[in-house]
Amino acid sequence: MSTHLIAICVLALMFVIATALPINMGVIAFVGAFLVGTLVAGMQAKGIMAGFPAELFLTLVGITFLFAQAQNNGTIDWLVRLAVRAVGGRIAAIPWVMFAVTALLTSVGAVSPAAVAIIAPIALGFAAKYHINPLMMGLMVIHGAQGGGFSPISIYGGITNKVVNEAGLPISELTTAFVSLGFNFAVSLLLFFVFGGMKLMRQQVPKAAAGRSDPIGPFGATVAVAAQGPQIYGDAENEAASEERLTRERSSAAVGAIGTPGGAGAGAAAGVALNEGATIQQIVTVAGLVALAVLTLLYKLDIGFVAISIGLLISLMSPQVQKRAIGQVSWPEIMLIVGVSTYVGVMQKMGTITWVGDSVASLTSPLVVALLLLFVGAIVSAFASSTAVLGSLIPLAVPFLQAGTGVDPIGFIAAMAVASTIVDVSPFSTNGALVLASAQHIDRDVFLRQLMIYGGIVTLVAPVVVWLLFVVL
Repeated sequence: MSTHLIAICVLALMFVIATALPINMGVIAFVGAFLVGTLVAGMQAKGIMAGFPAELFLTLVGITFLFAQAQNNGTIDWLVRLAVRAVGGRIAAIPWVMFAVTALLTSVGAVSPAAVAIIAPIALGFAAKYHINPLMMGLMVIHGAQGGGFSPISIYGGITNKVVNEAGLPISELTTAFVSLGFNFAVSLLLFFVFGGMKLMRQQVPKAAAGRSDPIGPFGATVAVAAQGPQIYGDAENEAASEERLTRERSSAAVGAIGTPGGAGAGAAAGVALNEGATIQQIVTVAGLVALAVLTLLYKLDIGFVAISIGLLISLMSPQVQKRAIGQVSWPEIMLIVGVSTYVGVMQKMGTITWVGDSVASLTSPLVVALLLLFVGAIVSAFASSTAVLGSLIPLAVPFLQAGTGVDPIGFIAAMAVASTIVDVSPFSTNGALVLASAQHIDRDVFLRQLMIYGGIVTLVAPVVVWLLFVVL
């Protein structure tokens, strides 16, 4: 067996092990990079470490550190309450508020599982209170998170754009971002009407309830609030069980804390405003998030350094929040991403990537190859981590796109972005597991089966649809 085949087989084995066992794929990837690099390719340790993505590491640490502080000081809760109250009691608007808020969070840098973990308990609480289909509400949250996930300053967008730029391929960052947003919005619109949207449009919260100023629910509803304390980050390989347990515990604790006099005092002490106003910390945090978007988009400053700098300014106002936020940095997600990236770096130095591209280019039908790559991305991501798929499959497709096969790189990258992330509705993927964990007011077994069926349909249909729209046409 050639060294290239060994490297590819080891990569496939990583996905199998990480899917079957509760082991972070990044840890497996680091070991794989060491073993393949030294035993197969004859590389030195320094050569292996040269593939470590230092810039991406800093970006992930900076962004997750900043958003951990935004959650701890109550900024995220405050923004969500304002957004929901702004609908003026129109029940049909609630699912779209959840879609928009999660899309906004991921578009400005929040890790997708973090956004879902924050919003899903609130969304499903509203679903139980106002008889909104819980499957539709949960899916709106996930599709919102994935819809905003490819903005130029987002995690997914940063990974994809970095890989493509380093390969020297043409890319339109905004095309990828708007394709992801548009496709997820179209799917959400279909779900809205399939699961009772027309009925919701004829309903409205009673004026007495809509006018109440309830710290738990902006329509006077006793609902689950956004997750407080340590954020839920992670991947499907090693976090699904603990995510479910922690989400339930934190949501219950948050409701209990706000519902008791002692709890209200504790929340206020932590800097979380339980009324309609905002604390100074929350206002500064919102200004910081706006500054992050402006400085990175308009002035092209490094997003990792900017995020950490803004996080430091917020930390000076509340050192205790900063102390907790350091522990809430998305270390499992970061380990996964940088581990896979390091292994891909070893494959690049071995020439495996070029070898795969040359092999694919020899096939008679480039369009069929493109479709197969999209299916691989969707199937693997449905059971593992989308970040791992983006970090490994896009580099494998680069030589194929460079070989003059006639496949448009911009369209293919956009299609791969959608196919590899929209399947996170699967209950075996991170976001699907988080929504399932948040379903406290309904039959969880039924909800699990619904997510499995919908996830299977999306996994089989989405690659074909994006292939037709963005590769063939």
